[in-house]
Amino acid sequence: MTFNDILKESWLSVSGNKMRSFLTVLGIVIGVMAVVIMVAVGETVQKQITDQFSSLGTGTVIIRAGAAQSAGVRSGNRMTLTIDDAEYIAKLPDVAAISPVQMSGAQVIYGNKNWSTSMVGVYPGYTDVQNIEMDKGTFFDQIAVRNASTHAIIGPNIAKELELPADPIGQTVRIQNTPFTIIGITKAKGESAMGSQDDLIFIPITTLKKRLQGSRFPNSVSMITLKLYADADNTIVINQISTILRDRHKLKDSDADDFQIQDMKQIMDTMNTVTGYLKLLLIAIAAVSLLVGAIGIMNMMLVSVAERTREIGVRKAIGARESQIIIQFLSESILISFIGSMAGLFFGIGLSQGVGRLWMGYNVPFSVWPVILSVSVAVIVGLASGVMPALKAAKLNPIDSLRYE
Repeated sequence: MTFNDILKESWLSVSGNKMRSFLTVLGIVIGVMAVVIMVAVGETVQKQITDQFSSLGTGTVIIRAGAAQSAGVRSGNRMTLTIDDAEYIAKLPDVAAISPVQMSGAQVIYGNKNWSTSMVGVYPGYTDVQNIEMDKGTFFDQIAVRNASTHAIIGPNIAKELELPADPIGQTVRIQNTPFTIIGITKAKGESAMGSQDDLIFIPITTLKKRLQGSRFPNSVSMITLKLYADADNTIVINQISTILRDRHKLKDSDADDFQIQDMKQIMDTMNTVTGYLKLLLIAIAAVSLLVGAIGIMNMMLVSVAERTREIGVRKAIGARESQIIIQFLSESILISFIGSMAGLFFGIGLSQGVGRLWMGYNVPFSVWPVILSVSVAVIVGLASGVMPALKAAKLNPIDSLRYE
């Protein structure tokens, strides 16, 4: 028999009992569809996390004041970092940009409008570290930091909430009863790994510490952020920073660090590993339905062998070899699996793309893996579930088969 003859014979056999074949195919459809959707969910989550951290860049390093938690208890949250620490770290050759950071809540007033937000005291280098772009105006310079000037850069969300003019440059707002002149507005950036930057006010860190907070320790800061050059070795630089800070803070060898260093590259690699395991778990759970579908095909083929015992006897009586009987039943099993796999692939991609983009507003990445998976399932499941029935059919005694009613 030619390939076309085998395919035609298989189709006639499968379509001979439409309801049974439909229910069997449906099991494979559901299984493949579940796997495709789970792959899409896993890759979407992984992409969202990667995009969040990529907005900062893998060369971003964050140094936080205070020791790390030990046995569930934070051993200290003292303001152990200073502006001088940042200035010293900036001398490292691999540091492209750096900024000490101090955050505080703020009530912003413009006319009869007011808005509760957060203000961030920084250096001009913060724009490079956090990839901040200006929509209008400019960011303040180092002279403004040195003079503790009352210049402010606002996020687009604040401009919207305060109903500022289309060009807010030069407008005066009051922050903690202190008048500030708006010199710039940032481009909309949305959420990132560090939160939304569209609802922040950026001011010189010296202004925040001296004018607004009146701190007794104007040199202390809660955080230092820095960006490394692209060719820098993060591990080496982090070790250098740790050595510098321990030396400046006069820590003994037996003393724990009074700071925490977070490497965005390491964090992103860890998150990718975690989401990778999550994706595998989702696929494994969905694969259970594929196993059920394979059992359905095997059950259908065993029933088909029992129903066609006499037909098998006739084929063998007129010279059909065992290999031809095996090929015939395997082809039927693979055909059922192939139809179910392709339908499951189609519905799985359609549902994941439709729900992700239209309902949840996510750009669901398309992967070639579901296609490879579907073709593999069509062959493997078809063969695995058809081998036993095919062997059973091939081993039937033609004399007994011809007597079968």
